[in-house]
Amino acid sequence: MSGPDSAGLVVFRIRRDSLCSECGEPLDRGNLLLLQDGRPLCLSCADLDHLEYLPRGDAALTRRARRRSGLSAVVVEFSRTRRRYERQGILVEPEAIDKAQAECRMDEDLRAARREHEAARRAGLDQQYIMTFAAEVRRCFPGCPADVADRIAEHACRKYSGRVGRSAAARRLDPEAVFLAVQAHARHRCTGYDALLMRGHDRADARFAVQEELELVLDRWRQAPLCEERP
Repeated sequence: MSGPDSAGLVVFRIRRDSLCSECGEPLDRGNLLLLQDGRPLCLSCADLDHLEYLPRGDAALTRRARRRSGLSAVVVEFSRTRRRYERQGILVEPEAIDKAQAECRMDEDLRAARREHEAARRAGLDQQYIMTFAAEVRRCFPGCPADVADRIAEHACRKYSGRVGRSAAARRLDPEAVFLAVQAHARHRCTGYDALLMRGHDRADARFAVQEELELVLDRWRQAPLCEERP
């Protein structure tokens, strides 16, 4: 990763103390170094010490600064939790950052409008998915009240929640995923499951205790409501 590749130069933020192999300068944890043929080099020996660090967070600023800089490097750090190197920012010429910041100020309103438009578009797509999921709940459980089906879909499909409605199976409207969402709602809202948990019951024991009550609710929701007879 030390030489030119698809990402260009790569500089490492180190997690343990090291030494520059060329000048012998100590490199404390958190310092930056370049690996050249497996040998650590401080930024001075790597001829990168004239560059300025720009942390990640503003994609437009990063993109423009890198484009404006004659020399740049990606800064990465190893994540122990994810077991991989992750980008932390870039090293670029100070003048490139100044120019990029000026460009970003000039079209900030336009970029903000684009972000709002994209957010609205994504929200619309998510809302459409929630409505489709709710319709599938009502199809599989015709006796489930419409407002309950809506609440089940909204809860299960909430973005970044990690819930069943965000799974690939749920997006395919797999019956098992729909069933799991309905079952979870019924267990929490229509049985004494939560009360048992609050009293310190083990989760498995609490589920077993309310299973019969839960099945009665699900069976009732599986039945289509009877139409009222006309006089």
